[in-house]
Amino acid sequence: MKSLRNFDFKNKRVLVRCDFNVPLSDEGKILDDFRIKQTVPTIEYLIKKGAKVILMSHLGRPEGKAKEELRLNPVQNRLMEYLDISITKAPGCTGPEIEKWVNQMQPGEVLLLENLRFYKEEKENNEGFARDLAKLGDIYINDAFGACHRIHASIVGVPKYLPSGIGLLLEKEIKALTELMKKPKKPLIAIVGGAKVQSKVRLADKISEIADFVLIGGLIRKAIKGEAIQLKHPQKFVEPVDETGEGKDIGPKTVNLFKEKISQAETVFWVGPLGKIEEEEFLKGTEEIARAIIKSNVFSVVGGGETVELIAKLGLTEKFNHVSTGGGAMLAFLSEEKLLGLEALK
Repeated sequence: MKSLRNFDFKNKRVLVRCDFNVPLSDEGKILDDFRIKQTVPTIEYLIKKGAKVILMSHLGRPEGKAKEELRLNPVQNRLMEYLDISITKAPGCTGPEIEKWVNQMQPGEVLLLENLRFYKEEKENNEGFARDLAKLGDIYINDAFGACHRIHASIVGVPKYLPSGIGLLLEKEIKALTELMKKPKKPLIAIVGGAKVQSKVRLADKISEIADFVLIGGLIRKAIKGEAIQLKHPQKFVEPVDETGEGKDIGPKTVNLFKEKISQAETVFWVGPLGKIEEEEFLKGTEEIARAIIKSNVFSVVGGGETVELIAKLGLTEKFNHVSTGGGAMLAFLSEEKLLGLEALK
């Protein structure tokens, strides 16, 4: 797999697949711009190297139709704030008009294509759509770790037609998560909570091969017991010993038990909240665990959409060593499933 550093970008049209799928308020304001901020170094690198930069991303689930509230205008404005340059936004993703625009671009200019998922062909991994996107670039760079597990045209289709590589964010994600799995500083404590229990149980079981303990939330415990799942290392699993709000949050005894395990760690990996955090009164347990991880001064890796949103809300993002931009992609990568977006770049 080639990285950004393997290419000469001077005067080249560079098609960059980003992950600007950020949470929006009902008024269309960005609630958390973490994913946008993480892609800025790649864009700055390309500008500096004299590239003509064409950015593309999805946002939300418009199901193949153009929806006003899911246009990428808020993303365009936020990028202009971070990059301090003017960015043009195209009204669509493909077609003669956009091809003409791209061919008139000057080195250092940035064009943002409209929401990829306004086209049903994106999710269908339509060959013609992938080819039309590829016409806009000379080189393809994937910097969208959070979408690397999707078999979509912009992820697995476009690399068939262009020289391809990974961006700085994708490189950083692969490095941090590979190190976590291959050579973590021990003791390693994994904390696995939240919903999406099937993939979480798979991950918890996989990570138990290298972790010293796996601390799990109530929903994960329920799934393991309810479905009589056979674990590889059941002795490593530590489950909640008390709960509040009829199982909507971990109780004080569990908080203390989990804190005690965290205090013994050199590395902590955490994915998924430990309570129903969308309800303010059931946030306490998860927040206490987040603060305990920071206080313990361990090497910390955290991921998953809800968890990342929560630590941003608490103003703690910068305190963790690596915050992953991927949810499903991170779970798949750590469970050693093939990410087709990465395979396509080989």
